[in-house]
Amino acid sequence: MREYRRLWFTLIGVLAITFSLLGFYGAEVYRAAPPIPQHVVTDSGERLYSKDDILDGQTAWQSVGGMQLGSVWGHGAYQAPDWSADWLHRELLAWLELAAQELHGQPYGRLDATARAGLQAALKAEYRRNTFDEASATVTVSERRARAMAQTASYYDRLFSDHPSLQGTRESYAMKENTLPSAERRDKLAAFFFWTAWVASTERPGSEATYTNNWPHEPLIDNRPTAENLVWSIVSVVLLIAGVGFLVWAWAFLRQQDEEEPEVPKADPLARFGLTPSQRALGKYLFLVVALFVFQVFLGGFTAHYTVEGQAFYGIEVSKWFPYSLVRTWHIQSALFWIATGFLAAGLFLAPLIHGGKDPKYQKLGVDILFWALVVVVVGSFAGNYFAIAQIMPSEWSFWLGHQGYEYVDLGRLWQIGKFAGVAFWLVLMLRGIVPALRRPGDKNLLALLTASVVAIGLFYGAGFFYGERTHLSVMEYWRWWVVHLWVEGFFEVFATTALAFIFSTLGLVSVRMATTASLASASLFMLGGVPGTFHHLYFSGTTTPVMAVGAAFSALEVVPLVVLGYEAWEHWRLKARAAWMDKLKWPLMCFVAVAFWNMLGAGVFGFMINPPISLYYVQGLNTTPVHAHAALFGVYGFLALGFTLLVLRYVRPQLVFSEGLMKTGFWWLNAGLVLMIATSLLPIGLFQFHASVSEGLWYARSEAFLQQPFLETLRWVRTFGDVVFIVGAVAMAWQVVIGLWGRRAPLPGEREALAQARA
Repeated sequence: MREYRRLWFTLIGVLAITFSLLGFYGAEVYRAAPPIPQHVVTDSGERLYSKDDILDGQTAWQSVGGMQLGSVWGHGAYQAPDWSADWLHRELLAWLELAAQELHGQPYGRLDATARAGLQAALKAEYRRNTFDEASATVTVSERRARAMAQTASYYDRLFSDHPSLQGTRESYAMKENTLPSAERRDKLAAFFFWTAWVASTERPGSEATYTNNWPHEPLIDNRPTAENLVWSIVSVVLLIAGVGFLVWAWAFLRQQDEEEPEVPKADPLARFGLTPSQRALGKYLFLVVALFVFQVFLGGFTAHYTVEGQAFYGIEVSKWFPYSLVRTWHIQSALFWIATGFLAAGLFLAPLIHGGKDPKYQKLGVDILFWALVVVVVGSFAGNYFAIAQIMPSEWSFWLGHQGYEYVDLGRLWQIGKFAGVAFWLVLMLRGIVPALRRPGDKNLLALLTASVVAIGLFYGAGFFYGERTHLSVMEYWRWWVVHLWVEGFFEVFATTALAFIFSTLGLVSVRMATTASLASASLFMLGGVPGTFHHLYFSGTTTPVMAVGAAFSALEVVPLVVLGYEAWEHWRLKARAAWMDKLKWPLMCFVAVAFWNMLGAGVFGFMINPPISLYYVQGLNTTPVHAHAALFGVYGFLALGFTLLVLRYVRPQLVFSEGLMKTGFWWLNAGLVLMIATSLLPIGLFQFHASVSEGLWYARSEAFLQQPFLETLRWVRTFGDVVFIVGAVAMAWQVVIGLWGRRAPLPGEREALAQARA
């Protein structure tokens, strides 16, 4: 322990400081959350909306798919509009038309420049003025604004029904007909959309910026980047350059000379252990990984096609049964399920090895129970998603059994509890193998770090229970990103790094000392930027400037450790040549090399492309975000889960010989497909939208008029080529796992001749 004391103290200090920041400014999110008024009334006292109306509208929005159908405050899907920006722009235009008729007796478009400028000045003054009265918790609007709100609400009532006048618009937005059948719930939905737009246009008391830091860009009321936005964007770039510089200097001058590499065993050390019953039972986990993987990939192609034909699949109208919001939900949820299953399988494979090559008592029973519990959660949550979005499920059940409405945590709350229980049970199964090993003499620092990451994975998913169906949207976003960013991008990253280090040291390819030192140092670097970097998702979610400052500064540091991942990739690749028996691990190692590459490009380059406040101000909710999401989620965690799957498969089927043809097709076509879908479609569309957002406003970059232009539609069609390449790679990879589990293996060199002689 003394040898690693400085590294442990550094990691503990980093965690103490960063979680203090996350907690302190999390309290700021609660304190400064935009108010939800008890009443919205006109100057004459006419009641328009109540707090219950707004919250009922939030639940109605959740039940139709929430963030999987358009977005709110920039978070969600990219085909339909951002409802906050769209409502705001429509209401502003309606107000200008009403004012032009009342004051000038003609349409706004026919007014001269002076008259239009006067109306726009009055518009800005009315909309940015905060009329919320704290004593009565009431927002007061003018009679003219009330009429503009009514016109906007009428449009949304027709859009979310099956009104024939907006059928073409629904098709452009990939909305099914009669998305929300209840007229009463459509009224409530309008109240919720109004409130999200009110928050985005109303100045926070004591500030010249709105509750959303002037997001979205809306020139009609002078919603533009704040001074703080620009300052902290520059700071984030400077910190990135400084961080990279210090890392390079530390690498060059402070890094100790690499110790002499250990002598590689003549035979695979893991092959010396006999397979335990629990390890033999992991085959079904590996099958579930690739089954959900293939399901997710085909759904991805299906979802992408909806961006071209909003209600049909090559002319077949399927949206009445499987609308865009549903298949996108399943696409994201199945990705999370199969990636998590790959990680769980890797952990369960390691547990008996850590335990001395034997199972703890009843370990196989626990492994079997966990698997079937996982199947129940997957099937139950998918069925709940279907019944909620189809509006078959009673509205009061939707959040609990159907659809929470929040991206990445879409599954109903009951299924979320089941998932947490499963992860906690996995934690128990892991600790039953780890704790006895920790009591044995010897260097246990690497094992202690692995244990800490396992405990964090088991417990931190519970952050998703700190919000409910009617929780304030800003507060919900804070806790949701604890799950999406901190749980996935933080602790899973540490677990993956430490698990790989443990495997390589157990194989005798690297020394325990080197593996431990590298893992502790990497954990500190990941946590330093990763924990407070959670706030970079919350710049415009009703938070204050300090949240933006912390998020911008630390999210820049998230990128710093990623610049040396090329070296990590080389180290992993170099291990292949250290022993002849390592040839059998070639393809798992190739997946780990791909992880390092996509971590640098997808998480690093594409992540920082959208992270600075000034960048995110214009691109939040555009196709630049799925560029980062696809490259980081699949490129990093997807390849990592596939690498773990192939690694476990290699040992639970000891005689397996990977097919070079299948593996080359699977590996290279997956990488090529990912590059194609990003380079030929997602990124170009995102850049065109970026220009539209800067020049006209977010409402336009997400509008039907912009996205249905022929050249953008062509770019969405072009994505088909990348999707097909990716699908071929996925099927090849999955087929290798299937035949590895149940197919007849190819004979090893010399076996064919020996078998022929035996038969003779």
